[in-house]
Amino acid sequence: MAEAASTGVLPDGIRPVAAPAPEVPACEAVAPEAPAPEAGSAAAGSGRWLARAAVLTAAFTAAGALLGLVRDQLLASVFGAGPETDAFLVAWTVPEFAATLLIEDGMALVLVPAFAAALARRGALRAGADPVRALVRATLPRLVLTLGAAAVVLALAAPWLVPLLAPGLARPALAVDCVRLTASCLLSFALAGWCSAALRAHGSYAAPAAIYVAYNAGIVAAIVLLGPEWGVRAAAAGVAAGGVLMVLLQAPGVWRRLRLKACPGADTKGDAGAVALAVIAPVVVFAVSRQSQVLVERFLAAPLPAGAISHLNYAQKVAQLPMTLSLMVCTVSFPVVARALAAGDTGAARRRAERDLLLAGLIVLTGAATVLAAAPQLVQLLFERGAFDRTDTAVTATVMRVYALGLLGHTLVGALVRCSFSAARPLWHPAAAMLAGIAATGAAGHPLAGMWGAPGIAAANALGISLTAALLLAGSRRGGVPLGAGALLSGLARLAAAALAAAAAGRLCAVGPPLLAVTLAAAAVLVVLPAAALALRAPVVPELLARARRPRPATPTDRPRTKAPV
Repeated sequence: MAEAASTGVLPDGIRPVAAPAPEVPACEAVAPEAPAPEAGSAAAGSGRWLARAAVLTAAFTAAGALLGLVRDQLLASVFGAGPETDAFLVAWTVPEFAATLLIEDGMALVLVPAFAAALARRGALRAGADPVRALVRATLPRLVLTLGAAAVVLALAAPWLVPLLAPGLARPALAVDCVRLTASCLLSFALAGWCSAALRAHGSYAAPAAIYVAYNAGIVAAIVLLGPEWGVRAAAAGVAAGGVLMVLLQAPGVWRRLRLKACPGADTKGDAGAVALAVIAPVVVFAVSRQSQVLVERFLAAPLPAGAISHLNYAQKVAQLPMTLSLMVCTVSFPVVARALAAGDTGAARRRAERDLLLAGLIVLTGAATVLAAAPQLVQLLFERGAFDRTDTAVTATVMRVYALGLLGHTLVGALVRCSFSAARPLWHPAAAMLAGIAATGAAGHPLAGMWGAPGIAAANALGISLTAALLLAGSRRGGVPLGAGALLSGLARLAAAALAAAAAGRLCAVGPPLLAVTLAAAAVLVVLPAAALALRAPVVPELLARARRPRPATPTDRPRTKAPV
């Protein structure tokens, strides 16, 4: 797959247009990367490259999400929504926390801009140490030592950790066993996140996008093979196996791109400052705060009747699928935005980020409208079998609908924080906004859980994440990408109004058996949402419809052949 154009900047701020490739000494040779678009067609080439990367990422993301559904269906069918599953889900907090901090938010938000800046500097160097090599040596050994030690400490501290995470849990000893089995994911997820950041910065998206396919495959295989003897501990063992598979999937690609030979006398410490504490701290605080939402929810749900944590988990996993698919747009363009900022082209970074925010909002609102329209049928179709009964379906569907109200907020937080952390030195504003959202979730969650149970906790989640999104949007000009908050807010409000109209139409159409009801509801949403968006003059939708109607350009093989005269 072709890599996005690397735009180095000369000392006087003039961007080189067709400069010859710098000569890199043999001792600094690296594996060749995919060619960037030529200067004459940079914009078109970059667009085509992003489209291909987005399609590839979407395909693997969808495959990973489907396997995640299979995983959750197995958990629901084999273990139901009872004390065993609750015990596993308390331990599941470890990989969820690790995934956010070490793969999705923390590691990516620090290392993708760092690798992008190192690649930009490499393009401007004609001799000396390779900045990419310096970054690898400054980060990878420390990462392995630190997270390896953290995994050991977590396994030893499990008996004290479980009561803190879920006081009053019905099966605390089982949760301790599961925490110890999942502890190794601290190291494996850290390595997987490091590899993903390096590959994405180099323009390689296939392996990073496929990691959750490998991860969920490991969990599914463990439940099937070990479940009859190990019980829910098999799922915890699958988490450990899946983490190893994520690393093995990406290791060959990383080795090909980062294979370096030592240069006598070369300075390999020059980029250590790129990931100094001042850069890492805001990202870590944000990522930890964001994942703390799950800790707050499970803490509030632990005293509720057995199964409350399970209902929240199943509802959240399905409701957040649209968010996962929407953020793939920002995941693909994040390295491009970071490189544009490294090259000083804030205009290009702003245009790319604003368009991606609106497109991600449209995607997540389409999914949210479908969830609002057909949540009971979705839960019945996916989970109602085995130990998961009608009562579980009713509670989970209610929770899912409440979660759907906060999906736009979750997507905006995930997208806006990438804009804030695209620059070389991240800011503290996203972390402060996230902490405010967590405080709102906790303050509202306690009384709402007492009144409404699990749906009340979901409502507190939606309130807290929406507050965080509003604060991030209000302070978006402080970030690395100076966004136009007013225009974005207006466009998103119109898209949200169109999604509400589509959800109402979909709910009217959700009749019949579960599969038919979900199909009819989704079809109604896909018809009504674009029509309502056009009526409300919402952004993005007219452009997408125009592209869909635009005829494909003729190619030499498409042109009719004329018969030669005899």
